[in-house]
Amino acid sequence: MKFTDELRAATKESWEQSFHHPFVQGIVKGDLPLETFKYYILQDIYYLKHYGKIHAIAASQAEDFKLTALLADKARFTAEAELTVHNEHAEILNITQADLDNFKPAPTAYAYTSHLYRASLSGNLAHTVAAILPCYWLYADIGKVNENATPEPEIYRNWIKMYASDWFQDSTTEMINLLNTLVEDMNDKEKEKVKEQFIIAKEYELHFWEMSYNLEGWLSESKKVNSR
Repeated sequence: MKFTDELRAATKESWEQSFHHPFVQGIVKGDLPLETFKYYILQDIYYLKHYGKIHAIAASQAEDFKLTALLADKARFTAEAELTVHNEHAEILNITQADLDNFKPAPTAYAYTSHLYRASLSGNLAHTVAAILPCYWLYADIGKVNENATPEPEIYRNWIKMYASDWFQDSTTEMINLLNTLVEDMNDKEKEKVKEQFIIAKEYELHFWEMSYNLEGWLSESKKVNSR
């Protein structure tokens, strides 16, 4: 059994909950309120900014220059994806400059990106790749499983189409294969540490859906709103 097969088995329950989460199903069925999707996109733009930086850290950790170039390209593609998301969705979702200027990451988004930095700065390349892999893998699976879905509005169809695309599927396979290669010479204790980074990141992926579905905010700010 490949190392990544072990990771997938270890996160089976979290994976299934992600597939069936009402936020994901709302996109697939087309009945997710656009205001909820807007909240998600804003949080995702924040996440992608840091996700791209983590790829850059991974590139600096690679000893092989070809691998450094590969990860640097992925960092660039992630940054470009952020701009694409903003440009394509801003008008449809009514995302204004004021929304961006006044944006504040939700607790889950902040904690998830903090985990990525911790994994990359306290470990090696395998730890970093393990932490960023769930985002690739889960979105690729959701896209593939739902590739024939035709929800309205179009923005939801495009979201599914992007993650079901050959280029995203291939990119995910590339990262899965990379992690398997990186752990080939590790002992069981070292692999467990890498596995931990993956499991925590996968849990945060599930929490990201929950955060978005419930429009999560900071508790102290929620209390201020409720007291008015």
